[in-house]
Amino acid sequence: MGLVLVVEDEVDLNNLIRDQLVGAGHEVVIETGAGNGIGVDDAQYRAAGASIAARAADVFGRAELIVKVKEPQPLECEMLRPGQVLFTYLHLAADPAQAHGLMKSGATAIAYETVTAPNGSLPLLTPMSEVAGRMSIQVGAACLQKANGGFGVLLGGVPGVPPAKIVVLGGGVAGTNATEIAVGMRADVTVVDRSVDRLRQLSALFGPALRTAYSTTETIERLVCDADLVVGAVLVAGAASPGYRRRVAGDSHAAAAVQREDGDRVGSGLGGTDLQCAGFRRTGVAAAGRPGNLG
Repeated sequence: MGLVLVVEDEVDLNNLIRDQLVGAGHEVVIETGAGNGIGVDDAQYRAAGASIAARAADVFGRAELIVKVKEPQPLECEMLRPGQVLFTYLHLAADPAQAHGLMKSGATAIAYETVTAPNGSLPLLTPMSEVAGRMSIQVGAACLQKANGGFGVLLGGVPGVPPAKIVVLGGGVAGTNATEIAVGMRADVTVVDRSVDRLRQLSALFGPALRTAYSTTETIERLVCDADLVVGAVLVAGAASPGYRRRVAGDSHAAAAVQREDGDRVGSGLGGTDLQCAGFRRTGVAAAGRPGNLG
């Protein structure tokens, strides 16, 4: 078997390569520079038993199993061939062009985010959701800073000034991690979810530092229109996350970690690595959003 790791700057697999892949008789091919983002150079991969290829096309041509971190780009989809296996984060629900490209290639594509454990959990998506949830508050706080186009809102407030109001839509892994950071920064935090059992768990976990609310359209409209920061942490595994369409013209100045679709949709998309942060002005929660990445 040939294993290709396409250059993505943060591939650290030395122990895996040496002990479990090369040691089991597999050939490992890594595109040059794949570890630059974490300070691992090609020489270290060679020492672990991998060979280095100068171009992605070379490794795509040799490998039977291709392992990536991010979804394949259109040019990479064209390099795939029948019989190959691609293992990476895909998030196909939000990217039909990628789905069509993969189907056309004839390769077998396995999405990390849909790999399911016997207990129904998503073990490969969980760590990405933990990171995304925590970063959403960090990035959202930066969006609220005056220098970044926000209204100069401090999440924890100061004596005499109330803390920022944060609304977390979804109480799963990403939402819980966002809540943990927001509560730790002494913000006024409300989590919205459709599971009463989950709301009870979160209430027991965070105590009086957290407000909880059952998810209805009216509840979301009321909370979002009064929020300084909105975190969209709703997940439907393997599908596009549900959107929330504002029906009222609010005066919110939220800097929101949400996905923006169809102009005025708020609420949305995870995966891991899929929370987006956008600064909003007084023209509306999502209609004036500027989507961006967590970093």
